[in-house]
Amino acid sequence: MNDHTPQPVRRSLLKGTAALPFISALAALHAREAMAAGNTVRIASPYGDIAPVNDLTTGLPLLKLPAGFSYKSFGWTGDLMTNGHACPGAHDGMAVVRSRRVGRSTELVLVRNHELGGTTGSSFFGAPAVYDTGTSSSQYSAGGNTNVVFRDGEFVSVSASLGGTRTNCAGGPTPWGTWLTCEEVGSDAASTQGRKHGYVFEVAADPAQTSAQPIVGMGRFAHEAVAVDPATGIVYQSEDSSGKSGFYRYIPNVTQGALGSLVQGGTLQMAKVVGQNNVNVAPAQLDQTYALEWITIADPDQNRGNATGLNGQVITSAAGPFVQGWQQGGLRMNRGEGMWYHAGKIYLMDTSGGTVNLGAIWELDLATQVMTCIYSTSGASVGNMGDNITVSPRGGIVICEDASNAANDEFGLGQRLMGLSPNGDTFIFAKNNVNLSAAQLTAAGKNTGLAGNHVTNEFAGACFDPTGRYLFVNIQTPGITFAITGPWANGTL
Repeated sequence: MNDHTPQPVRRSLLKGTAALPFISALAALHAREAMAAGNTVRIASPYGDIAPVNDLTTGLPLLKLPAGFSYKSFGWTGDLMTNGHACPGAHDGMAVVRSRRVGRSTELVLVRNHELGGTTGSSFFGAPAVYDTGTSSSQYSAGGNTNVVFRDGEFVSVSASLGGTRTNCAGGPTPWGTWLTCEEVGSDAASTQGRKHGYVFEVAADPAQTSAQPIVGMGRFAHEAVAVDPATGIVYQSEDSSGKSGFYRYIPNVTQGALGSLVQGGTLQMAKVVGQNNVNVAPAQLDQTYALEWITIADPDQNRGNATGLNGQVITSAAGPFVQGWQQGGLRMNRGEGMWYHAGKIYLMDTSGGTVNLGAIWELDLATQVMTCIYSTSGASVGNMGDNITVSPRGGIVICEDASNAANDEFGLGQRLMGLSPNGDTFIFAKNNVNLSAAQLTAAGKNTGLAGNHVTNEFAGACFDPTGRYLFVNIQTPGITFAITGPWANGTL
């Protein structure tokens, strides 16, 4: 723990954003007390209280949002795609990978993950690129990606792009306009049912240009998310494996990135704290800092195994890359999940890190290779196991919550989208309100099999368009994509 005053570090997260005027003297006092204890606190939202808002597409009250915000839904599970196949479910990580002018229109392309595992059947939802078809007709890998087109404030189409992958959880956009989709699968040997899994794949904005070639050099482990440093082309990666999650980077041989450049090889490395071996960074407090160095992983494709660290601690049944890094003194966190690049820094969520194991966010300064804890929740009301994260063009951080026990706060039960204030405190921006009957779904032209109370299901895939006008986000189950817009200038997002 360093000794410098915490507030300026957290203000640097949203550099140039004015202090929020709505923080009362009492709230400021509580904030100072919490900061002294090494925890984040929750404050009133600059956007105001939230309440149910009807979807402009279906008329259904799917989200709770502040006054003045509106949204449209699209690409529900079961909706027909451009190829006539039903849209797959389990919507997860997502990003805008292309923004361009088409005539007088502005067209955005988003690539969306579907976190589906192995299942029975033989369909890959018509994807033009398929990785694992299985060796048995009774088993195949159901995960993959769809590409969503959004033009001038309207959803236009959804198309299949990649199939035959497994448990596509998160990933990240590249500076060259593609999406890196990550399989959250440990580095087990290939089963009799098909090929090995636990890789990263690249998805193009044009589905026809997508290949199903795994980027083996990026490692085989339970990938969660990636973030690319545009200055160097280095790809940073998180791992979601409870208590044995490494923090990695991939240095590509071809530093000038382009579609297909990463599969041409590179070097995988794992983070280590300078001068210390096998540090557990999970119990993070606000403003705690670590200087990082990087150790090389000789075999990125190594199978799962056991490892003894340089501190003598044995980690059992860990991913092959983690085993190699741990044996060289690498660090670990609890569950590395969401990542995002912004303005020379990478933000990394440890979902069950922090002082109460409900979440911590690290800010890695790429120039200094020093990471600082900028968020460590003090309880479920403040922040409840954040997963995917994103940074708006204005510099504000949005956290998608995915807790096994959704928060039950003054706005009711449900998973939340949380904002992070300039002072490093949280506020509630939105809440899941999806509780639908079969009759409502029929009237909306949706699959009645999606009926039920889904308010405790996770938000995922939050991302902004380049102008910051639209926040796109998914609710994983029943599987819906939203475009949210409103008076963003009233706050920090």
